[in-house]
Amino acid sequence: MATIAFILLCHKDPDAIIAQAERLTKVGDCMSIHFDANANPADYQKIRAALADNPNVTFARRRMKCGWGEWSLVQATLNAVEAALEVFPRATHFFMVSGDCMAIKSAEYAHDFLDRHDCDFIESVDFFDSGWIKTGIKEERLIYRHFLNERKHKAWFYRSLDWQRRLGLRRAIPEDIQVQIGSQWWCLRRQTVEQIVDFTQTRRDVMRFFRTTWIPDETFFQTLVRHLVPETEIENRTLTFLMFTDYGMPVTFYNDHYDLLLTQDFLFARKISPEAHALKRRLGQLFAAEGVQFDISNEGRSLYGFLTGRGRIGRRFSTRFWETESTLGRDRELLIIVCKKWHVAKRLVARIRQMTDITAIEYLFHEEGTPLPDLGGIQSNIGKRTRHRRALMRMLFEYYETNRLIVCLDPDGLDLIEDFAADRSVTRLLEIECRFSDPYLEGHAKRVGLASDSTPRDGIERLLPTIRNDITFETDRIRDAELANHYRLREGDTTAQNAIALSQFLAIPLEVAQDMAATEHLFVD
Repeated sequence: MATIAFILLCHKDPDAIIAQAERLTKVGDCMSIHFDANANPADYQKIRAALADNPNVTFARRRMKCGWGEWSLVQATLNAVEAALEVFPRATHFFMVSGDCMAIKSAEYAHDFLDRHDCDFIESVDFFDSGWIKTGIKEERLIYRHFLNERKHKAWFYRSLDWQRRLGLRRAIPEDIQVQIGSQWWCLRRQTVEQIVDFTQTRRDVMRFFRTTWIPDETFFQTLVRHLVPETEIENRTLTFLMFTDYGMPVTFYNDHYDLLLTQDFLFARKISPEAHALKRRLGQLFAAEGVQFDISNEGRSLYGFLTGRGRIGRRFSTRFWETESTLGRDRELLIIVCKKWHVAKRLVARIRQMTDITAIEYLFHEEGTPLPDLGGIQSNIGKRTRHRRALMRMLFEYYETNRLIVCLDPDGLDLIEDFAADRSVTRLLEIECRFSDPYLEGHAKRVGLASDSTPRDGIERLLPTIRNDITFETDRIRDAELANHYRLREGDTTAQNAIALSQFLAIPLEVAQDMAATEHLFVD
Protein backbone atom coordinates (compact mmCIF):
# COMPACT_ATOMS: atom_id res chain seq x y z
CA MET A 1 0.00 0.00 0.00
CA ALA A 2 1.13 3.55 -0.71
CA THR A 3 3.01 5.40 2.01
CA ILE A 4 3.28 9.16 1.58
CA ALA A 5 6.23 11.30 2.59
CA PHE A 6 4.88 14.83 2.82
CA ILE A 7 7.39 17.54 1.91
CA LEU A 8 6.37 20.57 3.96
CA LEU A 9 7.83 24.03 3.33
CA CYS A 10 6.77 26.52 5.99
CA HIS A 11 7.84 29.73 7.69
CA LYS A 12 5.27 30.67 10.36
CA ASP A 13 2.52 29.53 12.73
CA PRO A 14 4.38 26.77 14.62
CA ASP A 15 1.23 25.54 16.39
CA ALA A 16 -0.48 24.91 13.03
CA ILE A 17 2.63 23.14 11.69
CA ILE A 18 2.78 20.86 14.73
CA ALA A 19 -0.92 20.03 14.41
CA GLN A 20 -0.55 19.37 10.69
CA ALA A 21 2.42 17.05 11.19
CA GLU A 22 0.67 15.08 13.92
CA ARG A 23 -2.50 14.83 11.86
CA LEU A 24 -0.81 13.61 8.66
CA THR A 25 1.53 11.14 10.36
CA LYS A 26 -1.02 9.59 12.71
CA VAL A 27 -2.18 7.07 10.09
CA GLY A 28 1.32 5.86 9.16
CA ASP A 29 2.49 8.44 6.64
CA CYS A 30 5.58 10.56 7.25
CA MET A 31 6.76 14.13 6.82
CA SER A 32 9.97 16.02 6.10
CA ILE A 33 9.86 19.67 7.22
CA HIS A 34 11.84 22.63 5.97
CA PHE A 35 11.32 25.69 8.18
CA ASP A 36 12.57 28.91 6.61
CA ALA A 37 15.88 30.08 8.09
CA ASN A 38 14.56 33.65 7.92
CA ALA A 39 11.81 32.82 10.41
CA ASN A 40 11.84 33.22 14.18
CA PRO A 41 14.36 30.73 15.68
CA ALA A 42 12.11 30.24 18.70
CA ASP A 43 9.31 29.01 16.41
CA TYR A 44 11.64 26.45 14.85
CA GLN A 45 12.81 25.19 18.22
CA LYS A 46 9.18 24.87 19.34
CA ILE A 47 8.40 22.68 16.32
CA ARG A 48 11.51 20.53 16.83
CA ALA A 49 10.73 20.02 20.52
CA ALA A 50 7.07 19.18 19.94
CA LEU A 51 7.81 16.61 17.22
CA ALA A 52 11.04 15.18 18.63
CA ASP A 53 9.38 11.91 19.72
CA ASN A 54 7.50 11.41 16.44
CA PRO A 55 9.45 8.81 14.39
CA ASN A 56 7.51 9.74 11.27
CA VAL A 57 8.79 13.32 11.21
CA THR A 58 12.21 14.48 10.06
CA PHE A 59 13.74 17.83 9.19
CA ALA A 60 15.85 19.14 6.32
CA ARG A 61 19.51 18.87 7.25
CA ARG A 62 20.20 22.36 5.98
CA ARG A 63 17.75 25.26 6.22
CA MET A 64 17.61 27.89 3.51
CA LYS A 65 16.73 31.57 3.74
CA CYS A 66 13.87 31.48 1.27
CA GLY A 67 12.56 34.27 -0.94
CA TRP A 68 9.61 34.22 -3.30
CA GLY A 69 10.71 33.53 -6.87
CA GLU A 70 14.24 32.52 -5.82
CA TRP A 71 16.22 29.32 -6.27
CA SER A 72 16.25 29.03 -2.47
CA LEU A 73 12.71 27.58 -2.58
CA VAL A 74 13.83 24.78 -4.88
CA GLN A 75 16.93 24.09 -2.81
CA ALA A 76 14.82 23.98 0.34
CA THR A 77 12.55 21.43 -1.33
CA LEU A 78 15.52 19.33 -2.43
CA ASN A 79 16.96 19.42 1.09
CA ALA A 80 13.67 18.20 2.55
CA VAL A 81 13.34 15.53 -0.15
CA GLU A 82 16.85 14.19 0.48
CA ALA A 83 16.13 13.95 4.20
CA ALA A 84 12.91 12.03 3.50
CA LEU A 85 14.67 9.62 1.12
CA GLU A 86 17.25 8.83 3.78
CA VAL A 87 14.97 8.51 6.81
CA PHE A 88 11.85 6.97 5.26
CA PRO A 89 12.89 4.04 3.04
CA ARG A 90 9.29 2.73 2.92
CA ALA A 91 7.86 5.95 1.47
CA THR A 92 6.43 5.26 -2.00
CA HIS A 93 5.21 8.78 -2.84
CA PHE A 94 6.46 12.28 -2.09
CA PHE A 95 3.72 14.89 -1.78
CA MET A 96 4.51 18.63 -1.74
CA VAL A 97 2.41 20.64 0.74
CA SER A 98 2.51 24.01 2.48
CA GLY A 99 1.46 25.11 5.93
CA ASP A 100 -1.97 26.20 4.71
CA CYS A 101 -2.76 22.97 2.84
CA MET A 102 -5.13 20.37 4.27
CA ALA A 103 -6.32 16.95 3.17
CA ILE A 104 -9.84 16.93 1.75
CA LYS A 105 -10.08 13.14 1.56
CA SER A 106 -9.42 10.40 4.07
CA ALA A 107 -5.97 8.79 4.26
CA GLU A 108 -7.64 5.53 3.28
CA TYR A 109 -8.98 7.13 0.09
CA ALA A 110 -5.65 8.82 -0.68
CA HIS A 111 -3.65 5.60 -0.33
CA ASP A 112 -6.11 3.66 -2.48
CA PHE A 113 -6.06 6.43 -5.09
CA LEU A 114 -2.26 6.36 -5.36
CA ASP A 115 -2.23 2.56 -5.47
CA ARG A 116 -4.60 2.67 -8.43
CA HIS A 117 -2.61 5.31 -10.33
CA ASP A 118 0.98 4.28 -10.96
CA CYS A 119 2.14 7.65 -12.24
CA ASP A 120 3.54 11.04 -11.25
CA PHE A 121 1.10 13.89 -10.68
CA ILE A 122 2.63 17.18 -11.75
CA GLU A 123 1.36 20.03 -13.90
CA SER A 124 3.95 20.54 -16.64
CA VAL A 125 3.33 22.27 -19.97
CA ASP A 126 5.66 23.80 -22.52
CA PHE A 127 7.17 27.02 -21.16
CA PHE A 128 7.04 28.92 -24.46
CA ASP A 129 3.96 27.57 -26.25
CA SER A 130 1.46 26.94 -23.45
CA GLY A 131 0.53 30.51 -22.52
CA TRP A 132 0.73 29.48 -18.84
CA ILE A 133 2.35 32.81 -17.90
CA LYS A 134 -0.33 35.51 -18.09
CA THR A 135 1.57 38.64 -17.02
CA GLY A 136 5.11 39.87 -16.49
CA ILE A 137 8.35 38.74 -18.09
CA LYS A 138 8.38 35.39 -19.84
CA GLU A 139 11.46 34.16 -21.73
CA GLU A 140 13.50 36.68 -19.73
CA ARG A 141 12.99 34.37 -16.74
CA LEU A 142 15.32 31.89 -18.45
CA ILE A 143 17.65 33.58 -20.92
CA TYR A 144 19.01 36.16 -18.46
CA ARG A 145 20.59 35.61 -15.05
CA HIS A 146 18.70 36.72 -11.97
CA PHE A 147 20.69 37.36 -8.79
CA LEU A 148 18.23 39.79 -7.15
CA ASN A 149 14.70 39.34 -5.85
CA GLU A 150 12.13 41.34 -7.83
CA ARG A 151 9.97 41.85 -4.75
CA LYS A 152 12.79 43.04 -2.50
CA HIS A 153 14.84 45.02 -5.02
CA LYS A 154 12.42 45.89 -7.79
CA ALA A 155 14.40 48.77 -9.34
CA TRP A 156 17.70 46.88 -9.33
CA PHE A 157 16.03 43.71 -10.61
CA TYR A 158 14.82 45.44 -13.78
CA ARG A 159 17.97 47.50 -14.07
CA SER A 160 20.02 44.30 -14.11
CA LEU A 161 17.67 42.86 -16.72
CA ASP A 162 18.05 45.97 -18.90
CA TRP A 163 21.87 45.92 -18.63
CA GLN A 164 21.97 42.29 -19.72
CA ARG A 165 19.77 43.12 -22.72
CA ARG A 166 21.97 46.05 -23.71
CA LEU A 167 25.20 44.08 -23.33
CA GLY A 168 23.87 41.08 -25.22
CA LEU A 169 24.31 38.71 -22.28
CA ARG A 170 21.53 36.40 -23.40
CA ARG A 171 22.35 32.78 -22.56
CA ALA A 172 21.35 29.48 -24.11
CA ILE A 173 19.08 26.94 -22.47
CA PRO A 174 20.78 23.52 -22.05
CA GLU A 175 20.26 21.80 -25.38
CA ASP A 176 18.85 18.49 -24.21
CA ILE A 177 16.09 19.82 -21.98
CA GLN A 178 12.75 21.32 -22.92
CA VAL A 179 11.72 23.75 -20.20
CA GLN A 180 8.27 23.10 -18.75
CA ILE A 181 6.17 25.17 -16.38
CA GLY A 182 3.31 24.48 -13.98
CA SER A 183 2.10 24.43 -10.39
CA GLN A 184 4.66 23.64 -7.69
CA TRP A 185 2.23 21.36 -5.82
CA TRP A 186 3.19 17.91 -7.08
CA CYS A 187 3.04 14.28 -5.99
CA LEU A 188 5.87 12.09 -7.32
CA ARG A 189 6.73 8.41 -6.99
CA ARG A 190 9.86 7.40 -5.11
CA GLN A 191 11.73 6.24 -8.21
CA THR A 192 11.10 9.61 -9.85
CA VAL A 193 12.37 11.54 -6.84
CA GLU A 194 15.49 9.35 -6.71
CA GLN A 195 16.15 10.05 -10.39
CA ILE A 196 15.79 13.79 -9.78
CA VAL A 197 18.28 13.73 -6.89
CA ASP A 198 20.76 11.72 -9.01
CA PHE A 199 20.27 14.22 -11.84
CA THR A 200 21.09 17.16 -9.57
CA GLN A 201 24.42 15.52 -8.69
CA THR A 202 25.47 14.64 -12.25
CA ARG A 203 24.16 17.52 -14.35
CA ARG A 204 25.93 20.53 -12.86
CA ASP A 205 25.31 22.52 -16.06
CA VAL A 206 21.53 22.25 -15.67
CA MET A 207 21.77 23.10 -11.99
CA ARG A 208 23.85 26.21 -12.73
CA PHE A 209 21.25 27.25 -15.28
CA PHE A 210 18.22 26.90 -12.99
CA ARG A 211 19.94 28.55 -10.01
CA THR A 212 19.81 31.92 -11.77
CA THR A 213 16.39 31.62 -13.40
CA TRP A 214 13.43 33.55 -12.02
CA ILE A 215 10.66 31.62 -10.19
CA PRO A 216 12.33 28.21 -10.72
CA ASP A 217 9.88 26.43 -8.41
CA GLU A 218 7.45 26.65 -11.35
CA THR A 219 9.94 25.16 -13.84
CA PHE A 220 12.63 22.99 -12.16
CA PHE A 221 10.73 19.87 -11.08
CA GLN A 222 8.27 20.28 -13.95
CA THR A 223 11.13 20.17 -16.48
CA LEU A 224 13.09 17.35 -14.86
CA VAL A 225 10.08 15.05 -14.51
CA ARG A 226 9.33 15.42 -18.22
CA HIS A 227 13.01 14.84 -18.99
CA LEU A 228 13.35 11.70 -16.85
CA VAL A 229 9.93 10.00 -16.92
CA PRO A 230 8.01 8.61 -19.94
CA GLU A 231 5.01 10.71 -20.87
CA THR A 232 2.68 7.74 -20.35
CA GLU A 233 3.63 7.73 -16.65
CA ILE A 234 2.82 11.41 -16.04
CA GLU A 235 -0.59 12.75 -15.12
CA ASN A 236 -0.51 16.40 -16.15
CA ARG A 237 -2.31 17.81 -13.12
CA THR A 238 -1.85 18.48 -9.45
CA LEU A 239 -3.60 16.63 -6.63
CA THR A 240 -3.91 19.88 -4.67
CA PHE A 241 -7.10 21.85 -5.31
CA LEU A 242 -6.40 25.55 -5.62
CA MET A 243 -7.98 28.47 -7.43
CA PHE A 244 -6.90 32.02 -8.18
CA THR A 245 -8.80 35.29 -8.26
CA ASP A 246 -8.80 37.68 -11.24
CA TYR A 247 -5.94 39.45 -9.48
CA GLY A 248 -3.74 36.33 -9.39
CA MET A 249 -4.17 35.74 -5.65
CA PRO A 250 -5.01 32.28 -4.21
CA VAL A 251 -8.64 31.79 -3.24
CA THR A 252 -8.97 31.17 0.52
CA PHE A 253 -11.33 28.52 1.90
CA TYR A 254 -13.41 29.00 5.05
CA ASN A 255 -15.65 26.96 7.34
CA ASP A 256 -18.60 26.90 4.95
CA HIS A 257 -16.53 25.34 2.13
CA TYR A 258 -16.37 21.88 3.72
CA ASP A 259 -18.96 20.18 1.49
CA LEU A 260 -17.59 21.85 -1.65
CA LEU A 261 -14.03 20.70 -0.96
CA LEU A 262 -15.01 17.07 -0.39
CA THR A 263 -16.61 16.80 -3.85
CA GLN A 264 -13.47 17.93 -5.72
CA ASP A 265 -11.29 15.36 -7.50
CA PHE A 266 -8.21 16.21 -5.43
CA LEU A 267 -6.56 14.89 -2.26
CA PHE A 268 -5.56 18.24 -0.71
CA ALA A 269 -6.72 21.85 -0.90
CA ARG A 270 -4.91 25.15 -0.63
CA LYS A 271 -5.28 27.53 0.93
CA ILE A 272 -7.22 27.13 4.16
CA SER A 273 -7.84 30.27 6.21
CA PRO A 274 -5.98 30.36 9.56
CA GLU A 275 -9.30 31.40 11.13
CA ALA A 276 -11.23 28.43 9.68
CA HIS A 277 -10.95 26.41 12.89
CA ALA A 278 -14.13 24.41 12.32
CA LEU A 279 -13.05 23.49 8.79
CA LYS A 280 -9.62 22.36 10.00
CA ARG A 281 -11.16 20.29 12.77
CA ARG A 282 -13.61 18.55 10.43
CA LEU A 283 -10.98 17.89 7.74
CA GLY A 284 -8.59 16.55 10.40
CA GLN A 285 -11.21 14.09 11.62
CA LEU A 286 -11.98 13.12 8.04
CA PHE A 287 -8.35 12.26 7.26
CA ALA A 288 -8.25 9.62 9.99
CA ALA A 289 -11.71 8.22 9.20
CA GLU A 290 -12.32 4.85 7.53
CA GLY A 291 -15.00 3.68 5.13
CA VAL A 292 -15.94 7.17 3.94
CA GLN A 293 -17.43 7.33 0.44
CA PHE A 294 -16.88 10.46 -1.64
CA ASP A 295 -19.21 11.69 -4.39
CA ILE A 296 -16.91 13.49 -6.83
CA SER A 297 -18.63 16.22 -8.84
CA ASN A 298 -15.61 18.50 -9.34
CA GLU A 299 -17.64 21.64 -10.02
CA GLY A 300 -15.59 23.87 -7.70
CA ARG A 301 -13.84 25.98 -10.34
CA SER A 302 -16.92 26.41 -12.53
CA LEU A 303 -19.01 27.34 -9.50
CA TYR A 304 -16.42 29.87 -8.37
CA GLY A 305 -16.30 31.34 -11.88
CA PHE A 306 -20.10 31.57 -11.92
CA LEU A 307 -20.29 33.36 -8.58
CA THR A 308 -17.42 35.77 -9.18
CA GLY A 309 -17.58 36.24 -12.94
CA ARG A 310 -20.56 38.58 -13.00
CA GLY A 311 -18.19 41.56 -13.12
CA ARG A 312 -18.66 45.02 -11.77
CA ILE A 313 -21.97 46.11 -13.22
CA GLY A 314 -21.45 48.24 -16.29
CA ARG A 315 -17.64 47.98 -16.08
CA ARG A 316 -16.65 44.62 -17.48
CA PHE A 317 -17.37 45.65 -21.06
CA SER A 318 -17.11 49.03 -22.70
CA THR A 319 -17.75 50.30 -26.20
CA ARG A 320 -14.79 49.74 -28.51
CA PHE A 321 -13.39 52.81 -30.20
CA TRP A 322 -14.05 51.45 -33.68
CA GLU A 323 -17.68 50.82 -32.74
CA THR A 324 -18.39 54.20 -31.17
CA GLU A 325 -18.82 55.94 -34.53
CA SER A 326 -20.24 52.93 -36.39
CA THR A 327 -23.92 52.24 -36.98
CA LEU A 328 -26.04 49.40 -38.22
CA GLY A 329 -27.87 51.80 -40.51
CA ARG A 330 -30.51 54.41 -39.81
CA ASP A 331 -33.20 52.60 -41.85
CA ARG A 332 -32.61 49.14 -40.39
CA GLU A 333 -34.53 47.35 -37.63
CA LEU A 334 -32.81 44.99 -35.22
CA LEU A 335 -35.31 42.80 -33.37
CA ILE A 336 -33.83 41.25 -30.21
CA ILE A 337 -35.49 38.29 -28.49
CA VAL A 338 -34.21 37.88 -24.91
CA CYS A 339 -34.87 34.59 -23.14
CA LYS A 340 -33.02 32.54 -20.52
CA LYS A 341 -34.62 29.34 -21.78
CA TRP A 342 -32.96 29.12 -25.15
CA HIS A 343 -35.22 26.32 -26.39
CA VAL A 344 -38.29 28.55 -25.90
CA ALA A 345 -36.77 31.37 -27.95
CA LYS A 346 -35.71 28.90 -30.66
CA ARG A 347 -39.25 27.50 -30.90
CA LEU A 348 -40.62 31.00 -31.31
CA VAL A 349 -38.00 31.86 -33.93
CA ALA A 350 -38.85 28.71 -35.88
CA ARG A 351 -42.52 29.76 -35.87
CA ILE A 352 -41.61 33.31 -36.97
CA ARG A 353 -39.65 31.88 -39.91
CA GLN A 354 -42.68 29.84 -40.94
CA MET A 355 -45.13 32.72 -40.82
CA THR A 356 -43.01 35.72 -41.94
CA ASP A 357 -40.09 36.53 -44.21
CA ILE A 358 -37.99 38.02 -41.40
CA THR A 359 -34.47 36.60 -41.16
CA ALA A 360 -33.68 35.26 -37.67
CA ILE A 361 -30.40 34.11 -36.08
CA GLU A 362 -30.29 32.21 -32.79
CA TYR A 363 -27.89 33.09 -29.92
CA LEU A 364 -24.94 34.00 -32.13
CA PHE A 365 -23.16 35.72 -29.22
CA HIS A 366 -23.62 32.76 -26.86
CA GLU A 367 -23.40 29.55 -28.94
CA GLU A 368 -20.19 28.87 -30.83
CA GLY A 369 -21.96 26.56 -33.30
CA THR A 370 -24.68 28.99 -34.40
CA PRO A 371 -25.02 28.64 -38.22
CA LEU A 372 -23.59 31.79 -39.80
CA PRO A 373 -22.41 32.65 -43.32
CA ASP A 374 -18.71 33.09 -44.03
CA LEU A 375 -18.02 36.76 -43.38
CA GLY A 376 -14.25 36.69 -43.71
CA GLY A 377 -13.50 35.26 -40.25
CA ILE A 378 -15.29 37.82 -38.09
CA GLN A 379 -17.92 35.16 -37.38
CA SER A 380 -15.42 32.40 -36.51
CA ASN A 381 -15.77 32.49 -32.73
CA ILE A 382 -17.78 34.16 -29.98
CA GLY A 383 -14.87 36.35 -28.93
CA LYS A 384 -14.59 37.95 -32.37
CA ARG A 385 -18.36 38.28 -32.75
CA THR A 386 -18.61 40.09 -29.43
CA ARG A 387 -15.64 42.38 -30.00
CA HIS A 388 -16.86 43.40 -33.46
CA ARG A 389 -20.56 43.23 -32.69
CA ARG A 390 -21.76 46.17 -34.76
CA ALA A 391 -19.54 45.34 -37.71
CA LEU A 392 -20.83 41.76 -37.60
CA MET A 393 -24.46 42.89 -37.55
CA ARG A 394 -23.92 45.29 -40.48
CA MET A 395 -22.39 42.47 -42.50
CA LEU A 396 -25.32 40.17 -41.67
CA PHE A 397 -27.83 42.81 -42.79
CA GLU A 398 -25.91 43.15 -46.02
CA TYR A 399 -25.42 39.41 -46.55
CA TYR A 400 -29.14 38.67 -46.19
CA GLU A 401 -30.05 41.83 -48.15
CA THR A 402 -32.62 42.84 -45.56
CA ASN A 403 -33.44 45.79 -43.35
CA ARG A 404 -35.08 43.64 -40.64
CA LEU A 405 -33.17 41.05 -38.65
CA ILE A 406 -33.98 39.02 -35.53
CA VAL A 407 -31.29 37.84 -33.09
CA CYS A 408 -31.63 35.92 -29.83
CA LEU A 409 -29.68 36.98 -26.74
CA ASP A 410 -29.32 35.63 -23.22
CA PRO A 411 -30.39 38.04 -20.46
CA ASP A 412 -26.78 38.23 -19.27
CA GLY A 413 -25.93 40.11 -22.46
CA LEU A 414 -27.12 43.51 -21.23
CA ASP A 415 -23.97 45.17 -22.59
CA LEU A 416 -24.88 43.92 -26.09
CA ILE A 417 -28.49 45.00 -25.72
CA GLU A 418 -27.58 48.51 -24.55
CA ASP A 419 -24.96 48.87 -27.28
CA PHE A 420 -27.45 47.98 -30.01
CA ALA A 421 -30.19 50.10 -28.41
CA ALA A 422 -27.84 53.11 -28.53
CA ASP A 423 -27.42 52.74 -32.29
CA ARG A 424 -29.17 54.99 -34.80
CA SER A 425 -31.05 52.00 -36.17
CA VAL A 426 -34.45 51.01 -34.77
CA THR A 427 -34.06 48.42 -31.99
CA ARG A 428 -36.98 46.46 -30.59
CA LEU A 429 -36.73 44.13 -27.62
CA LEU A 430 -38.98 41.17 -26.84
CA GLU A 431 -38.35 39.72 -23.40
CA ILE A 432 -39.77 36.21 -22.94
CA GLU A 433 -40.67 35.71 -19.29
CA CYS A 434 -40.62 32.03 -18.27
CA ARG A 435 -41.24 30.13 -15.08
CA PHE A 436 -38.25 28.30 -13.58
CA SER A 437 -39.00 25.14 -11.63
CA ASP A 438 -36.43 23.57 -9.32
CA PRO A 439 -35.96 20.55 -11.66
CA TYR A 440 -35.25 22.92 -14.56
CA LEU A 441 -32.72 24.92 -12.52
CA GLU A 442 -31.04 21.70 -11.42
CA GLY A 443 -30.75 20.58 -15.05
CA HIS A 444 -29.44 24.01 -15.99
CA ALA A 445 -26.76 23.78 -13.28
CA LYS A 446 -25.62 20.43 -14.67
CA ARG A 447 -25.63 21.67 -18.28
CA VAL A 448 -23.35 24.60 -17.49
CA GLY A 449 -21.03 22.59 -15.23
CA LEU A 450 -22.08 24.02 -11.86
CA ALA A 451 -23.17 20.58 -10.69
CA SER A 452 -23.15 16.97 -11.82
CA ASP A 453 -25.13 13.79 -11.23
CA SER A 454 -22.90 13.04 -8.24
CA THR A 455 -23.30 16.44 -6.56
CA PRO A 456 -24.84 15.87 -3.10
CA ARG A 457 -28.52 16.71 -2.73
CA ASP A 458 -27.87 19.36 -0.08
CA GLY A 459 -25.29 20.95 -2.36
CA ILE A 460 -27.88 21.20 -5.14
CA GLU A 461 -30.41 22.71 -2.77
CA ARG A 462 -27.93 25.37 -1.66
CA LEU A 463 -27.08 26.16 -5.27
CA LEU A 464 -30.63 26.56 -6.64
CA PRO A 465 -31.49 29.83 -4.81
CA THR A 466 -28.24 31.36 -6.07
CA ILE A 467 -29.08 30.49 -9.69
CA ARG A 468 -32.68 31.68 -9.31
CA ASN A 469 -31.53 34.98 -7.80
CA ASP A 470 -28.99 35.40 -10.57
CA ILE A 471 -31.69 35.00 -13.24
CA THR A 472 -33.91 37.50 -11.43
CA PHE A 473 -30.99 39.91 -11.16
CA GLU A 474 -30.36 39.74 -14.93
CA THR A 475 -34.02 40.41 -15.65
CA ASP A 476 -34.13 43.34 -13.23
CA ARG A 477 -31.06 44.89 -14.88
CA ILE A 478 -32.74 44.82 -18.28
CA ARG A 479 -35.90 46.42 -16.91
CA ASP A 480 -33.91 49.02 -14.95
CA ALA A 481 -32.26 50.05 -18.21
CA GLU A 482 -35.68 51.41 -19.32
CA LEU A 483 -35.05 50.70 -22.98
CA ALA A 484 -37.46 51.98 -25.61
CA ASN A 485 -39.58 49.53 -27.62
CA HIS A 486 -39.45 46.91 -24.87
CA TYR A 487 -42.17 44.25 -25.09
CA ARG A 488 -42.84 41.17 -22.94
CA LEU A 489 -44.11 37.69 -23.74
CA ARG A 490 -45.13 35.97 -20.50
CA GLU A 491 -45.67 32.27 -19.86
CA GLY A 492 -48.48 33.15 -17.47
CA ASP A 493 -50.36 35.47 -19.86
CA THR A 494 -53.15 34.49 -22.21
CA THR A 495 -52.66 33.89 -25.91
CA ALA A 496 -54.47 37.15 -26.64
CA GLN A 497 -52.16 39.15 -24.38
CA ASN A 498 -49.04 37.60 -25.87
CA ALA A 499 -50.37 38.17 -29.39
CA ILE A 500 -50.49 41.92 -28.75
CA ALA A 501 -46.83 41.93 -27.65
CA LEU A 502 -45.80 39.90 -30.73
CA SER A 503 -47.80 42.10 -33.07
CA GLN A 504 -46.13 45.25 -31.77
CA PHE A 505 -42.67 43.70 -31.65
CA LEU A 506 -42.74 42.26 -35.18
CA ALA A 507 -45.06 44.92 -36.67
CA ILE A 508 -47.36 42.21 -38.05
CA PRO A 509 -51.18 41.94 -38.14
CA LEU A 510 -52.77 40.85 -34.87
CA GLU A 511 -54.36 37.81 -36.53
CA VAL A 512 -50.92 36.47 -37.57
CA ALA A 513 -49.54 37.23 -34.13
CA GLN A 514 -52.39 35.26 -32.51
CA ASP A 515 -51.53 32.14 -34.50
CA MET A 516 -47.91 32.64 -33.54
CA ALA A 517 -48.70 33.09 -29.83
CA ALA A 518 -50.77 29.90 -29.92
CA THR A 519 -47.71 27.83 -30.91
CA GLU A 520 -48.14 24.43 -29.31
CA HIS A 521 -45.81 23.58 -26.41
CA LEU A 522 -44.02 26.93 -26.72
CA PHE A 523 -43.04 27.09 -23.04
CA VAL A 524 -42.66 23.37 -22.37
CA ASP A 525 -39.28 22.28 -20.96
